[in-house]
Amino acid sequence: MARILMALSAADHWTLADGTPHPTGLWAEEFVVPHRTFVELGLELELASPGGRRPSIDQGSLMPEQNGGDERKVADLRRYLESIDVELAAPLPLDDCARRADNYDAVFIPGGHGPMEDLADDPDLGRILTELYDAGRIVAAVCHGPAGLLSAGRADGTWVFAGLRQTAFTDEEERQAGLADRAPWLLESTLRERGAVFESGPAWQPHVVVDRNLVTGQNPASSAAATRATLEALHVGTA
Repeated sequence: MARILMALSAADHWTLADGTPHPTGLWAEEFVVPHRTFVELGLELELASPGGRRPSIDQGSLMPEQNGGDERKVADLRRYLESIDVELAAPLPLDDCARRADNYDAVFIPGGHGPMEDLADDPDLGRILTELYDAGRIVAAVCHGPAGLLSAGRADGTWVFAGLRQTAFTDEEERQAGLADRAPWLLESTLRERGAVFESGPAWQPHVVVDRNLVTGQNPASSAAATRATLEALHVGTA
């Protein structure tokens, strides 16, 4: 049975260009959808974060207006998060996982702005991503989760994922969300600068890109599709 590592941001804020902290964390849908799917399929699943610190949930991701006005969806997200609170409270340290990265068949990085703060330059995550990708195993990330991909640099200064087709939360979506003008850096632009062959779909609509063993999703609406693509890459059925 496949073993999946979910690499989670432990940041509760994103430091904006003027130095002010913007409250953030994990985006609930981007964590709950893959986590619940992997558990329901009986896959082995481990959670990890920098230092083993408890992740924060971005409270904005639990507001009806951020979920199409669907209060039942929000209630479902809250119930699920409450049901796994003990697990979420005690993730493994990423450095521990990096020492045994060959145990994993895939790594999945959910978004929220948290990864922009702590995963983009996390050396332990970088070691995990590099080892898994080079071994032909699955690397998956959704929305701002692909910020974590930036941590995977080689000794010669090159980026592991340069030249690969990929997507992430777009600069246009960041503008529409109201943070682009205050952001210290933008994810799409930075991925392009590092060598990504960036592909985007319409703002806020599901869009997933698969290139070799890299799976990326554009935004929260892409959570389910990115999860399905990850399972397909693992040759695990979704029935």
